[in-house]
Amino acid sequence: MTGIVQALLADIGGTNARFALLRDGEIGPVEHVKVADYPTVIDAVTAFLLRLGVARPPGAAIFGIAGLITNNRVTLTNSVWTIDAAQLREVVGFETVRLLNDFEAMAWSLPALAASDLFALGEQRPALDAPMLVVGPGTGFGASCFIRQGATSYAVVTEAGHATLPATSERQQRVIEQMRRRFDHVSIERALSGSGLENLYEALAAADGIGVPSRDAASITKTALDGSCSASRAALDMFCCLLGAVCGNLALTFGARGGVYIAGGIVPRFVDRLARSGFRKSFESKGRFESYLREIPINVIVKPDATFVGLKAFFDRNVAATALPAPLRSNN
Repeated sequence: MTGIVQALLADIGGTNARFALLRDGEIGPVEHVKVADYPTVIDAVTAFLLRLGVARPPGAAIFGIAGLITNNRVTLTNSVWTIDAAQLREVVGFETVRLLNDFEAMAWSLPALAASDLFALGEQRPALDAPMLVVGPGTGFGASCFIRQGATSYAVVTEAGHATLPATSERQQRVIEQMRRRFDHVSIERALSGSGLENLYEALAAADGIGVPSRDAASITKTALDGSCSASRAALDMFCCLLGAVCGNLALTFGARGGVYIAGGIVPRFVDRLARSGFRKSFESKGRFESYLREIPINVIVKPDATFVGLKAFFDRNVAATALPAPLRSNN
């Protein structure tokens, strides 16, 4: 097999898809398209390559997808698209196609992110070669852990967003009880997501017996930050505390002394507020292991399109390196 030096990188969600071409080790401009504008993912991929004037398809395609991947195939929950690696190879002509969960792809970015890509919540330093955890409140709640074992690296894929939401105070418990009246199971993403912030806002108002205007997540965040709505402020503050508690639980679960990283489209909008909130206290409040968590660094990923850093890292480590002719392979 000849070495593959060029790849299509793709970050696919239910609403938006983003594409970039990796050439000579450099990620090209990222193009954003609407999933609804194309009948299939193959239509979107071929249109993107055509716009770039690419005569032949790249040797590889690496996809990060917000969905459950089975046998290198996934059907998007909120879209008609089905992404099938075998079909992409056959129809488009890629030599290699790899499908990753979106947070698996984000986990691969962690060792490659620079200090300028991050907003640090403290001055702690990561333990060398220890597991690194990434979580992300967004449309849902994602989590993955990047682990090194000698010369081997891999990302653990989870469905942590569907685990049960913990309460660490009586007030949080009352709010969760309100949410339980609406949902069979109050999962983490019922509170720690865009719609989750809306759920918190409504449940807090119900628990306090007050009427509030209907607001979406963007409006709740805005009115919380400008101080014009006390209910929005309370919802955002509880969001931060719950996020801290969940991150602390996951950091203990994975032994993530290499750091906790917060991704997604929500938290970067209010990093200063997060830093002043009860997030860190909730993160560390784990009884006998408080001192363990106190040493773990936490960063918010503020780099746009950081997923592509992870897709490139995965390509470099798992596709390009393994595609080299045998005499050129390194034993390191």
